[in-house]
Amino acid sequence: MISKTKICVVGAGRWGMNHINSLSRLGYLGGIVEQNADKLRELKKIFPNNICYSSLDESFNSNFAGYVVASPAHTHYQISKVIIENGYPVLIEKPMTLNTSDSESLIQIAKENNINMMVGHLLLFHPAIQKIKKLIRSNKIGKLQYIYSNRLNLGQVRTEEDVFWSFAPHDISILQYLTDSFPTNIDIMGGSFLQKHIADSTITFLSYPNNIKAHIYLSWLHPFKEHRIVVIGSEGMISFEDSITSKPLKFYDKKFIRNGVSFEKIDGEVEQIEYDKTSPLDNELIYFITNLEAGFKTANGENGLEVIKILTMASEKLNNGNVNER
Repeated sequence: MISKTKICVVGAGRWGMNHINSLSRLGYLGGIVEQNADKLRELKKIFPNNICYSSLDESFNSNFAGYVVASPAHTHYQISKVIIENGYPVLIEKPMTLNTSDSESLIQIAKENNINMMVGHLLLFHPAIQKIKKLIRSNKIGKLQYIYSNRLNLGQVRTEEDVFWSFAPHDISILQYLTDSFPTNIDIMGGSFLQKHIADSTITFLSYPNNIKAHIYLSWLHPFKEHRIVVIGSEGMISFEDSITSKPLKFYDKKFIRNGVSFEKIDGEVEQIEYDKTSPLDNELIYFITNLEAGFKTANGENGLEVIKILTMASEKLNNGNVNER
C-alpha cells in the first residue's frame, strides 16, 4: 500500500514532467501513468522507487492520496471522471476541459462522489500575483481601474489549439482572482498567419463590474519574450515582469489629480516590492496535498468552470468573424 501522502501523475509530457520532478523533489511522488511504452521504460530508470503504470485502472490498486492529470487537454474530462468515480481527489491541469458542459459535468460528478477537485491555474500560486492581490486589498493603489497582461514570445506553435486557448487560461484566471468578479462584456480580435483557423495572435478586451477594464494580448509570433502584468488604480500602479530574470514587482506612485477643469500629473517614486521567490508549481502542489480532504478555496472546480466559460464566450466571437485569416 502507498503512503497517503503520495500522488500519482497521469501523463509524462513536457508539463507532466514538471509535476513529476517537483513532486519527486518534495517527496510526494508515488506513481506515474504513461501510455507511451518507450517513455514508460525511460521513466522506470529515472524513478526506480516509484511505480510506473501503462494504464490508469492499474494505478488504482496502489491507493494513492490523489492524482494530477497532466495529459493532453482533450483527455482531461474522461480521465478525471474515472479518477473521481474511483474516489480520489484530483488536480486537473489547465484548461479544465475544452467546453463548459464537460466542466459542469465534472463538478457534478465530484459533488455526487464527495470528492475534492482542483484546477491547475498555476499563476494563482505565484508569490508575486498573490502579493499584487494583497496590495489591491490593502488599498495601496486606491480604486482598481485597469489591468492588462501581455504574454508574448516567438514560441512553440500548436496545431491542435490556437494561441488563445493555449495561453489565455493563465491570464483569465489572474483577472478573476484580482477582480473577484465575472466579466460583464468580452470582445476579441485576432489573426491567423501560419495556419488557417488557428489564431497566432489575439487581443481580448474585458469589462468587469465597478467600471474595471482589462485586456489580454497574446502571441506566439512575436520577436521577443514578454510576460508582463500592469495593474492601474486611482492612487498608484503596479507592474510585474515574469519574463525578466529578476522578475521585478514594482509600485509606481503615479496618478492624476483633478484640478478644476484640468488634471495635475503626479509622477512620484518607483518602489521595488519584495516578495517570496518560492516556486509557483511547488506552492500549487503543496496546496493541493495539504487540502486534499478539506477542499480547495483557490483554483477549485467552480473557478476552473468560470475560466472555461470566458474562454468559450471569447472563442465564439473570435470564430464568428473577429479573426483575420491568412
